Amino acid sequence: MAKSGPGPRNDITDVPGVKIGQAHDENVRTGVSVVIPDAPAIVAGDIRGGGPGTRETDLLDPSSLVERADAIVLAGGSSYGLAAGDGVTAFLGAAGKGFRLMETPGVPPSPIVPAAILYDLANGGDKNWGANPPYACLGREAAAAAGVSMSQGRAGAGFGARAGAEQGGIGSVSYDAGRGLVIGAVMAVNSFGSVRAPGSRAFWAAPFEMNAEFGGLGGPQSGAAADFPSDTKLAGVRANTTIGVVAVSAALTQAQAKRIAIMAQDGIARAIRPVHGPTDGDVIFVLATDGPKPDGPLELTRIGTIAADCVARAIARAVFEADRPPG
Repeated sequence: MAKSGPGPRNDITDVPGVKIGQAHDENVRTGVSVVIPDAPAIVAGDIRGGGPGTRETDLLDPSSLVERADAIVLAGGSSYGLAAGDGVTAFLGAAGKGFRLMETPGVPPSPIVPAAILYDLANGGDKNWGANPPYACLGREAAAAAGVSMSQGRAGAGFGARAGAEQGGIGSVSYDAGRGLVIGAVMAVNSFGSVRAPGSRAFWAAPFEMNAEFGGLGGPQSGAAADFPSDTKLAGVRANTTIGVVAVSAALTQAQAKRIAIMAQDGIARAIRPVHGPTDGDVIFVLATDGPKPDGPLELTRIGTIAADCVARAIARAVFEADRPPG
C-alpha cells in the first residue's frame, strides 16, 4: 500500500487543481480567503450553526441546476463580508469564467461563488467604513493572489478572529491517502467554544495531529470534558463561527460530496467545545476535483472520515499558528 500522510505543503493546495488566495486589512482587522479550483468543481455544503451567514447555498442542493462552483469564499465582516463574493465574482467573470447555459454574444458568464462569513465586527478594528465596506475589494485582491502557497494563523478570513478566549485564525492541512486521493481542509476559526482542554495547552484535536503540526502539546486529560468549559468567552451572546472548505481529489457526485460535508462537520466537534450552538454559524463546503471514483459506500465513508480528521487538525493549527510569535 502506498505511504499515506500529510502532503508536501500540508495545506489544501496539496489537492491537485486547487489554489487559495488571501487578503486582509490590518486597520479594519478583517480579511478574506478564497479557494479557487482550476476548473469548476462539484460543490456541496453543510450548515450546523444556529446563526449562519451564507451566499448561494441553495445551489448546494443536489436537485438544483448548477452542481459546480468556480470558487468558495470565506470572509470576516459578518453580513458585510458577503460582499467579498461580489469581488471574486467580478474577478472571475472578467477572466471569462463562470456558468453558461449557452454561448451568447455580449452576455458574460455567471461565476458560481458560494460564501460564508464570520463575525469579527467587535474585535477593535476600525469599522467606520460608512457606505464603503472593504470586502468587495478584499475579495478581488484575494482572488488575484490565488496560488499554491498560503499564510496560516492571523491571515485571510481568520485575520481578526477569536477562538474562545484566545486569538483565532485560519489553518489548513492535507492528507495524501494514496492512489491519487488527496484530501485537504482550510478552516477559519472564530469560535465561542475553546479549542483547548480546560487548564492546559492541549488541543482537543490532539489525537489527530500529524508531525507536531500544532506543537505536539499532548492530549486532554481524562475527565477534562466533564462540564461546560470555563475558558470560553462568556461576554454575552454574539455571533461566533467556524467556517471552512474541504477539497477532495475524487470524482464525486454532488450527493456524495454532501455526505462528505456532513461527515466533515464532525471534525469541528472533535476540535472545539462547545460547538454548533445557537450563536454559532458553522459551515463547511466540499469541492470535489477530478480523481478516482469512490469504489462503493465503504470508500466514501473512508473519505468522509479523513475529511473530518483534516477539519479537526486545521482548526487546531489555525489557533496554534495565530498564537506563535513572529518568526
